[in-house]
Amino acid sequence: MTDVPLSVLDLAPVAASGTTREALQHTTTLARRVEQLGYRRFWVAEHHNMPGIASSAPAVLLAHLAAATSTIRIGSGGVMLPNHAPLVVAEQFGTLQALHPDRIDLGIGRAPGTDQATALALRRTMAGLNAEAFPQELATLISYFRGDPGPIRATPGAGQMPAIWLLGSSGFSAQLAGTLGLPFSFAHHFSPANTLPALALYRQHFRPSVWLDEPYAMVAVNVICADTDARAEWLSGPSGLAFLRLRAGRPESLVSPEEAAAYPYTDLERDFVRQRHDGQALGSPATVRRALTELAERTGADELMLTTFVYDVADRVRSFELVAEAMAGDTTAGGDTTAGSVTTGTGGPGTS
Repeated sequence: MTDVPLSVLDLAPVAASGTTREALQHTTTLARRVEQLGYRRFWVAEHHNMPGIASSAPAVLLAHLAAATSTIRIGSGGVMLPNHAPLVVAEQFGTLQALHPDRIDLGIGRAPGTDQATALALRRTMAGLNAEAFPQELATLISYFRGDPGPIRATPGAGQMPAIWLLGSSGFSAQLAGTLGLPFSFAHHFSPANTLPALALYRQHFRPSVWLDEPYAMVAVNVICADTDARAEWLSGPSGLAFLRLRAGRPESLVSPEEAAAYPYTDLERDFVRQRHDGQALGSPATVRRALTELAERTGADELMLTTFVYDVADRVRSFELVAEAMAGDTTAGGDTTAGSVTTGTGGPGTS
């Protein structure tokens, strides 16, 4: 298992008792720490109109994170292309690539990832909101990075292509990623039932390209690692309640574990939160190691991307430290003395 690289997906969670400034500072702290621990990538996700998530402007946040780190790859997990004009994305990520060569990943999503009113407010036109227009918009974006002849040139952008990934939680993007020969990241943390079918579609439809000779699949998974299973279960309370409120159309900032435990759940709500645990790696280091090992073996993942949504930044950092220790095992060599490097795999897109 130690030959499967591990990466990080962060949402810059905003605590109910905190501020967005503190949330962004905590994300920066986490990026620096996981770089020391040897994680391969640090991605942030685009979400809008959600009080509990501060990563709504990935390109801006990535510029800060790239400047605050030096070796870890920095990227979007992802940019939701229907929300943006391809030219704007090309210019933003072309700028990042020019400033931080060979360290930038552009993970692209097909769906707006928000309600239609918010998506309309982002782009100020209905054009591009239809997800079925995604393949053409993706082709347009790539053409800007290539600097194809035409009346419009992305500067920066042309000749500054980051590592492009397609993201998905269903079969559409999996099949498209395979057809285009792009690396693919599947949102197992959103849609665990679709993981294996989507990865099968990706590999079935894969065609070698200028990017890849063989398929490269990353699987994103929720992880909360603590000293004991009971402690990890306790720390998971705020994220369960946050998703429950999101489903009810009432997204809020992240409450404390104590507040989550005191919430008067109905039986149906408890079942929903319990189902959220399906497919997660939740528990002590030994429990999480078993879960991640099984997931990697079952999916054939070339890389795992871990996302940890907990209330306190110290618990978030500690979770990644414990995972690094657990996954490195006796193979740890060199690097940070608190926990060994987990990036023991070789190859993969966008690696130096």
